[in-house]
Amino acid sequence: MTKIIGPGSTIGILGSGQLGRMLAISARQMGYRVAVFGGDRLSPCGQVCDLIWPEDYNNEALLHEFASVSDVVTYEFENIPAHAAAAIAARTELRPAVGLLGTAQNRFLEKTALAKLGLPTARFLMMQNADELVAAHQDFGGDVILKANTEGYDGKGQWGIGPDADVAAIWESSELTSGLVEQKVAFDYELSMIAGRFADGHCAFFDPFLNHHANHILDVSISGSPLISVQVASQAEAMGRAVLEHFDVVGVLCIELFLTSSGELVVNEIAPRPHNSGHLTIEAYNCSQFELQLRTICGLPHVAINRMAPVAAMANLLGQHLPPEWTQNAVDAVRNAHLHLYGKQEPKTNRKMGHVTVLGSAPCEAEANVRACRDGLLA
Repeated sequence: MTKIIGPGSTIGILGSGQLGRMLAISARQMGYRVAVFGGDRLSPCGQVCDLIWPEDYNNEALLHEFASVSDVVTYEFENIPAHAAAAIAARTELRPAVGLLGTAQNRFLEKTALAKLGLPTARFLMMQNADELVAAHQDFGGDVILKANTEGYDGKGQWGIGPDADVAAIWESSELTSGLVEQKVAFDYELSMIAGRFADGHCAFFDPFLNHHANHILDVSISGSPLISVQVASQAEAMGRAVLEHFDVVGVLCIELFLTSSGELVVNEIAPRPHNSGHLTIEAYNCSQFELQLRTICGLPHVAINRMAPVAAMANLLGQHLPPEWTQNAVDAVRNAHLHLYGKQEPKTNRKMGHVTVLGSAPCEAEANVRACRDGLLA
């Protein structure tokens, strides 16, 4: 029988960004205390936690101290040194476990695992030098993406290489000693499937979300889009279940997907945590992705996931979207609009500062309204 970690216990969070902040707020609402490793009191999560340790993953004493006060530990980002995760897992529950973490932070291991599961991915190879990249570029049809094998996010650590590119020069300028090259996938839409799995094997799924990106950063996400058919949604759920069960996940993860014009789903990558596209679940569903994360890692009862409005749309707020002295008037002017700011001290271009979610009855209306909210902040 799964041990229940009930209210009054302490949730340990690795990472102190906005995902940790929203998890901590949900934990507080459910009666938990929150300990954070990897930040300070000015960080998004540091502002709302009970205890916090600096980002020093090589300090064994601090890791032990953090683990000793945490009844269960989870993470808000995956670039955590393996030795630090293992040290914590030796002293308290770490969910999801170290195995998934190690796979998700290494693109080659991740793609290899997905392929072994029979899930379609882009063709991929590991590169060690410019000559190998030149050969792969030609073999993959002259349109590829070179990626750093570890770390990298929001387009960082990625280089698109088209048919006429100087491939060798791109390799040199990347300064990589090794990297992953992927054949570029021709797709119509990008989707995300967010799901959770309890220790007893029960899985819970949100509807797939339709995502629009701008400059490699998530721009707008839509729940309830008619562009996602019942068949595609069912296929995405089956893919999510396969990953959850293969890695024996206890917690929440997101699978990022491409939807081709032929209706085929291709897996891009896994995020073993809540996801930017799932922020709309705070208002749009009876159980947010953060509450689901807590329910799964704490052994709380299952919950049926239900959408609370026919459609919801979320827009990211980046540094360039917020004026020096912003006003909420643009948000208040739109019905069923909800503003979230992450408490970051300095707006910077392309820095995620918050998001706006709009609930509605029609996809086009919800998307138009959430974009209008964001545009109105600078009006």
